[in-house]
Amino acid sequence: MKKEALLFLLLFYNIGLFAQTKNQSIQVWTPDNGNGTFTNPIMWGDWPDPDIIRVDDTFYFISTSMHYVPACPIATSKDLVNWKMTGYAVSRYDEDPRYDMKGGNMYLSGSWASTLRYQNGIFYAGFCTPDMDDKKGHFSICIAKNIEGPWTRTIFKEYLYDPGLFFDDDGKVYVAHGQQKLYITELNSDAKSVKVPKKEIYNNPAYPYLEGSHLYKINGKYYLLGSTGGTKGRQVCLRSDNIYGPYESKVVINDDHTYPGNGLHQGGMVQLKDNSWWFIIMQDRGPIGRVPNLEPVTWVDGWPMIGKNGKGVDTDKKPNIGAVYPIAVPATSDEFNSPKLGLQWQWNHNPDPEKWSLTEHKGYLRLKSGKAPKLADARNTLTQRVQGPYSNGAVEINVSGMKDGDVAGFGVFQFPYAFVAVQQKGKERKIVMMNNDSTVTSLNLTGNRVWFKASVTHIGFIASFAYSTDGKNYHPIGNELKMGLGLDWTANRFALFNYSTNETGVGGYADFNWFHFATINSSEEKNN
Repeated sequence: MKKEALLFLLLFYNIGLFAQTKNQSIQVWTPDNGNGTFTNPIMWGDWPDPDIIRVDDTFYFISTSMHYVPACPIATSKDLVNWKMTGYAVSRYDEDPRYDMKGGNMYLSGSWASTLRYQNGIFYAGFCTPDMDDKKGHFSICIAKNIEGPWTRTIFKEYLYDPGLFFDDDGKVYVAHGQQKLYITELNSDAKSVKVPKKEIYNNPAYPYLEGSHLYKINGKYYLLGSTGGTKGRQVCLRSDNIYGPYESKVVINDDHTYPGNGLHQGGMVQLKDNSWWFIIMQDRGPIGRVPNLEPVTWVDGWPMIGKNGKGVDTDKKPNIGAVYPIAVPATSDEFNSPKLGLQWQWNHNPDPEKWSLTEHKGYLRLKSGKAPKLADARNTLTQRVQGPYSNGAVEINVSGMKDGDVAGFGVFQFPYAFVAVQQKGKERKIVMMNNDSTVTSLNLTGNRVWFKASVTHIGFIASFAYSTDGKNYHPIGNELKMGLGLDWTANRFALFNYSTNETGVGGYADFNWFHFATINSSEEKNN
């Protein structure tokens, strides 16, 4: 760790962006209580549309991330409670120049409702991609021998909405998909093309927006699990002796007690070696994101009932996997000492490889500015999830390489967004705080280094900002961001950026020395 980074961490922990009380310590949220129990959520951040598999003694979790690149994040665990990132199924999108922000943008398009399966030594990841303009889209299957990749992607002309990939025990391959009207589409044995076009299997108006299908075969019966009702949702199970139906149905959980108004809905289940079943299911928590919860499954009259006594668990015994594993969380903070970008990071669109580097200034992330009138139009915006219950993010930036028109800084990104940045006009530099593209505060900057902080709370979904010119003394700046969800179904994110408003498009660069992340993780929060 760099000396200045260590100094900052000590200051960061001492001054804090939030007052600490008894039993509180600043760390990344972890569900593992260290005593054989866990507390939901298992990741207090935006990990939507989860699916889960087990291969031998390792669990694999996949999520979706809309327009962010790389896409379809994959995490691994040995106990279903402690997780770390292992990679992504999609490195970039090449099917439309708008993913490069050429001729428009692809906000909200990309990976939706991912599915993950393992068959005969091969990993398969699938997802759908809607076209937000004409309400159509396509379906993709990604294949890899190793979970870390490389992955090979096949794009189908068919649009299979919210797909659930399934390998039957007779060798046939299917995808369950649809919204309220559900379908089965049979794929060829290599899972790279459609063999039999879709056949409708279920349509029940009592389950509006029934989606997020995941298909299983258990004791000779087919089980299709999906969610209905959207954000307020509940989880529904369909059951049949034949993959094409007819299906009977049952609501297997309808509970919102941990976040009133927003029900547990959509996810996947997995069987452990001890034959128990567990379900990872998401819950919308507003601008913080759709967070995954771990729930036990109890079989009642042949139905997989989620949670306990009709409710999701708050704190429960960890799954019995026959061993104890150390606490682990997905990476967050980054010293930028590696020549490769950490797995915690995703770009807002396909990055321009000529505009960023981890090697030109060793130990720094260099972001070179590209022409953009505002942050929403800026390519190479680097992001990672904010987290609950409270998140603090901070950066140190060397701005000596900036040029006229450059805007380099740190913020909280969604629609609306806000940030604190260095803005250069001619040879003059100012520290600016902008909220939804309006300049709130502007201060002169004379040095070449600056420190920015952003802090986020799930109480009222407020983000606030601070700056320092010496790395020791921090000052609040501007006003608060009322975090929103203008980009539907994606959460707010910490964002590092550098763009140029100069008409010539010839910009400079900004060097980010490090990014530090922390949350306040308290026993009081776990009891709420």
